[in-house]
Amino acid sequence: MTVKVRIRKGDNVIVIAGKDKGKTGIVSARVDDGKRVLIAGINMVKKHVKPNPQAQQEGGIVAKEASIHISNVMIVNPATQKRDRITFKMVEQEGKSKKVRCFASSGDVIDN
Repeated sequence: MTVKVRIRKGDNVIVIAGKDKGKTGIVSARVDDGKRVLIAGINMVKKHVKPNPQAQQEGGIVAKEASIHISNVMIVNPATQKRDRITFKMVEQEGKSKKVRCFASSGDVIDN
């Protein structure tokens, strides 16, 4: 069974809900079995870190990225610079049919 992966690592997305609503960024990782994503520079939180002399790590307050649920982000269509939904369609390549992601508004293929 294939899983519909709508948002992937490296996609340019926009946050549609939460404290960072309206900000855009690149997906750097998918976590929690693909239900949450890390976006570079988005949803920054402060974490208190204890010093660890064996790892040459200083203590203090560190800013790091927290994950966002995948339902709170949408992919950005580079042609229109607006958020867009993702659909799937089958295309023929070298005699084989392949499932690809497309923008819902224009039908342009996202994947190669």
